[in-house]
Amino acid sequence: MPEHNEYWGIPLDWGSPNILVYSVMFLAGAILIFRFYLRARLWWKIGRPEPRWNKLHLRFYNLIKYSIVQTRILRQKYPGIMHVALAWSFFIFFLGTALATINTHFYHFLTGLVFSLYKLTLDVFTVVFIVGALLAIYRRYITKPDRLTYQPQFTWSLILLIIIVLGGITTESLRLAVEQPANAAWSPAGYLIARAFLSTGASAAALTNWHLGIWLVHLLTVAFTIVTLPVGSLLHILTGPLNIFFSELDRPIGQLPPTPTDREGHPVYVSKLNELTWKQILNGDACTECGRCQDVCPAFGAGLPLNPKDLILGIREIFEDAKLSSNGNSFDKSLLENQKLNKEALWSCTTCAACLTECPVLVEHIDTIVELRRHLVIEGMIDPELQDALTNLGRYGNSFGQSPRKRAKWTQEIDPPVKDATREPVEYLWFVGDYASYNPALAEMTAKTAAVFNHAGLDFGVMHKGENHAGNDVRRVGEEGLFEMLVEKNLSALQRCQYQSIITTDPHTYNTLLNEYPFSEPQTILHYSELLAQLIKDGKLRFTNPLNYKVTYHDPCYLGRYNGIYDAPRYVIKATGCELVEMPRNRDLALCCGAGGGRIWMEEGKIQERPSESRIREAMELDGIQHFIVSCPKDITMYQDAVKTTGHESDLTVKDLIELVEEALEDSTY
Repeated sequence: MPEHNEYWGIPLDWGSPNILVYSVMFLAGAILIFRFYLRARLWWKIGRPEPRWNKLHLRFYNLIKYSIVQTRILRQKYPGIMHVALAWSFFIFFLGTALATINTHFYHFLTGLVFSLYKLTLDVFTVVFIVGALLAIYRRYITKPDRLTYQPQFTWSLILLIIIVLGGITTESLRLAVEQPANAAWSPAGYLIARAFLSTGASAAALTNWHLGIWLVHLLTVAFTIVTLPVGSLLHILTGPLNIFFSELDRPIGQLPPTPTDREGHPVYVSKLNELTWKQILNGDACTECGRCQDVCPAFGAGLPLNPKDLILGIREIFEDAKLSSNGNSFDKSLLENQKLNKEALWSCTTCAACLTECPVLVEHIDTIVELRRHLVIEGMIDPELQDALTNLGRYGNSFGQSPRKRAKWTQEIDPPVKDATREPVEYLWFVGDYASYNPALAEMTAKTAAVFNHAGLDFGVMHKGENHAGNDVRRVGEEGLFEMLVEKNLSALQRCQYQSIITTDPHTYNTLLNEYPFSEPQTILHYSELLAQLIKDGKLRFTNPLNYKVTYHDPCYLGRYNGIYDAPRYVIKATGCELVEMPRNRDLALCCGAGGGRIWMEEGKIQERPSESRIREAMELDGIQHFIVSCPKDITMYQDAVKTTGHESDLTVKDLIELVEEALEDSTY
């Protein structure tokens, strides 16, 4: 037989199969490109412009990491193995076809052992695909996790893929049965099936005809799948990698974009499809409907109206409606009319970024949610309690509606007195934040922090009257103007201070100072856990009273997921002599307490179980835990309330990190 037929199969009586293959594949590829172009061009036609072409080396790196290696998908074992088995198999099949084409027409290199290894690899990945397909069938039709989308088109897509792969291996096995080459054993799966065909006693002519029929079905199924990619459930095979390639690289996760403006410089408060950027529209088309974001969303878990998967799919639905509209002028369709994007859903978000961390194709949920919230704020569609908090922030600079003169009231009993950083130079300027300054329940905690700083010999001070709310949560509820005002006031106050570093006990404050404040000079900004860890390492904090507690630790969203600070708090906990038992969901998988994104200022609404209560129940499943350690003032409030409402007040004590440090210093000169 001619060598090229080892790749496309047994020769046809009416000529080379290459002509048919290339003709069909070229036509299918052309239709694919044209249909995808018709869809993709509308992203740019409808959406606002947004530059996403810079740092190409990083974009290609992300493409390899997330789209080919699929590191995000592999974070979850069962669905990860399942999806990688399916995807990598097709990567190999595509590569195998490309190599065969090159070998046939350009450079003949698939010979001898190389050819045998080539055939073995294709056979192995055929088995890998079958395993992945069985896992998919079991998951989708037997275990049926709630987070998946169940539509007939998903079933048909899976059937098509199975037909393609089974058609390929069957075609190969029939070729082996007819030709019986010496290297047949290097295709073990095909060889076993070939022996089964031979055992039927069918003639070579019959086997050849079977081969031709199955080969044609295989070819046409591949062509049909390619042609329907831009309109079927496998669309994400095209849009997912694109979304990854165009993901945000210029801003850290903790920095929101400002309110967009039109060509005349007027602010755009997003409420319509054509007010989204083209990338936000692409997010909708890229969604794989895997539901990972839904699984980790604290709002959805609490029974609130938000489902991050549905929210993104709502954008796709509106885009589809606009695309199919006969009048051609429906690109200004209201987003809020879609039930998945209504105001109740938008106000449910805690902006914890769990959805961003889990999404395998890097969909950017929070930017869209905040932009839509800006419209709700402008239109006055806002929770009354949130409105009161924003009014207080505008009038007093704090959400409690207290006089700015009372901000440093907690310092009155501290000796030596806490310095006023607006009047004398300090090494560390402590940006205390609203909750630690005004909440009576936290006054003792704040005072303990100052006492520990004094014990370590820190030269620190606070802005007794100059400090305002840092604005992190203000910005995330969509009040951009108020955020800018708070930033301006705080920057003005900071400019009157002489300091070397800023420290804060509030992760929300930490995030916005680090990522969103336009300082004129580089700043050193530390969360107090980082500072405490460094003081311990430097020998400035020596613990003489090992605690021997068995504790667990909650990662605050704005410290962990947003800024990657995981090790410092754990180092401090262990240094105090505590045994740390990790929560089942820890580090970037940690469940949000439910207070972020301005939710702490809003009515709870109809809720099944608060995220903080779910978190406490999770902690109680750990064996022998005595204390639940936090490193955020809001967490103290949220979790102390949660241990009461869950009935575990006598079983579990919520402690701030500083309480462990203070207690471990008790037998020293403290």
